[in-house]
Amino acid sequence: MTDPKAASATTTAAHGAAVSLLNFDDAADFERANRGLVAQHPTGSIELEGGGVVWDTARHDFVRETDTAPETVHPGLWRQSRLNMLHGLFQVSDTVWQARGYDISNITFIAGEVGWVIIDPLTTAATAKACLDLANETLGERPVTAVIYTHSHVDHYGGVLGVTSRQAVANGDCRVIAPEGFLSEVVKENVIAGVPMARRATYQFGILLPPGPRQQVNVGLGTAIPFGASELIAPTEEIAETGEEHLIDGVRVIFQSTPDTEAPAEMNFFFPDLGLLCMAENCTHTLHNLYPIRGAQVRDSLAWSKYINEALNLFGPYTDTMFASHHWPRFGREDVEGFLIVQRDVYRWLHDQTIRLASEGYVATEIAETLSLPNCFANHSHVQGYYGTVSHNAKSIYQRYLGWYDANPANLNPHPPEPAGQRYVEFMGGADEVLSKARRSFDEGDYRWVAQVVNHVVFADPTNVAARELQADALEQLGYQAESGTWRNAYLTGAHELRNGSPKLPASMGRQVPQVMTAEQIFDLIGVRFDPDEFEASTTGFTMNWHFDDLEEDHVLGVLHETIHHHPLRVADNADVVVSLSRETLGAILGGQLSVADARANESLLLDGDADGFAAFMTAAAGPEDMFAIIEP
Repeated sequence: MTDPKAASATTTAAHGAAVSLLNFDDAADFERANRGLVAQHPTGSIELEGGGVVWDTARHDFVRETDTAPETVHPGLWRQSRLNMLHGLFQVSDTVWQARGYDISNITFIAGEVGWVIIDPLTTAATAKACLDLANETLGERPVTAVIYTHSHVDHYGGVLGVTSRQAVANGDCRVIAPEGFLSEVVKENVIAGVPMARRATYQFGILLPPGPRQQVNVGLGTAIPFGASELIAPTEEIAETGEEHLIDGVRVIFQSTPDTEAPAEMNFFFPDLGLLCMAENCTHTLHNLYPIRGAQVRDSLAWSKYINEALNLFGPYTDTMFASHHWPRFGREDVEGFLIVQRDVYRWLHDQTIRLASEGYVATEIAETLSLPNCFANHSHVQGYYGTVSHNAKSIYQRYLGWYDANPANLNPHPPEPAGQRYVEFMGGADEVLSKARRSFDEGDYRWVAQVVNHVVFADPTNVAARELQADALEQLGYQAESGTWRNAYLTGAHELRNGSPKLPASMGRQVPQVMTAEQIFDLIGVRFDPDEFEASTTGFTMNWHFDDLEEDHVLGVLHETIHHHPLRVADNADVVVSLSRETLGAILGGQLSVADARANESLLLDGDADGFAAFMTAAAGPEDMFAIIEP
């Protein structure tokens, strides 16, 4: 394992320049983040029942040691990291508490007439349960009567089994409330695109990097991602319209639907009897992503700004306290309104100025290089680029309206990275010549160019150790300079994999989700995993009647023209095989936890007809076994 290197003189100078630009109200943010602390987890270490640490606040103790950023961390990101390290159970208002610092996201507890109304049960059951235990031990034990998912990202629902059970929900003892379209968006992001998104997330969140001042420091939105599986209980109720008012365990809640903002399915809500506003993840203490670099649908910055403005108009005059799904609350009507106004304006500014420049003929990369936050935002820490950045947000807006193509025909059908790399290296006089010139650029501090040009050498010849080392050195300095936690993690993960090789880890197959998916969604997942070259009947045709025991539904799934087709709620005459199973069994087979043969042996899978053909089909739909490489071919 090769250790990271020190910050260069160029990086140190860049940090000095950044310090001169920082002019934030530090004391106010730290006061807000500490306000209302009533208890902390006794050890800060959260473990699975069978062993294994899911979260440990001590892993990032180095962040607590000094106010001054080390030379290998951007000073703004260091400040944000120190704020995110504050952990405990905090009182937000008379009957509302938040646990922060035990996951990347917050979990909120509202005391209803009977029990807890919980908002966003974190990423894993272990972290959610630890926070619920902390609340019960500190405030008095209560049953969980409702869970609200603010939006469709895994760190806001994945720990639900730590606070309630499927049986409690099925019995009607616990309501599960989410925005309209929630389940569909969860499936698209975490199942349909789950494999590439999970691999790319290792770069965004620095999941495989050890904590340390030269490695993973923070994500910007929170400290890190917990090490544990995520689960899902499907919503029992969905919110479709702004203005819907619901009584949840005696607590009045007015909802605001905000689709296509920070998530495709998201909502804010207001507690009129408490003067309390929840802004979900639409407003946090950082400039957010219009496109997360792990990959996702590009978000609508114009709609985002308008929804914040709508919340300001609907609820601002009546709000005493505002909280969100990440970071710390804002207290007092004036503070809340000032915060919302700046958040509203930064997303509108990004949108309007990007399209203005696009209308003048600038392409996405040129716009990203041209735009920088104007001085009117400079003193507001909550719109700085600790998570999202002006650069990749501007590119995202361009993509949303105009797509990946910049209209230059030279870029319409370029060579992919590997053959392009070979041609670039040949044109530039060979690998030795490229590396010689790149080393001069490195000495001049032009790390962006070094990373870009040497990448061609790596893709032309991934065994070239000198190229891998030089590109890693450049990425490392770019990581040290990055204000954004996600950019830092991406750069440093790339450097780590260049030096130590791409990891051999199993691909994530979304195995926890199929048991709550519809049959159509499950077949959509099978479709994107199906390799027709691995199935002999993919051209001649193969028809399957599927019966889902738990749904009491029949479906036809066919294969023809090297693709699948699906007919819901039907039975085909003369099907090649009849398949009977539950969604849970199918999820275990798709997740690699159960083979077709073993499922037949324990009779959780029943087949009538061409069993060998069905087994061959499922083998062809197995999907990739390992994570793919990113920084090399």
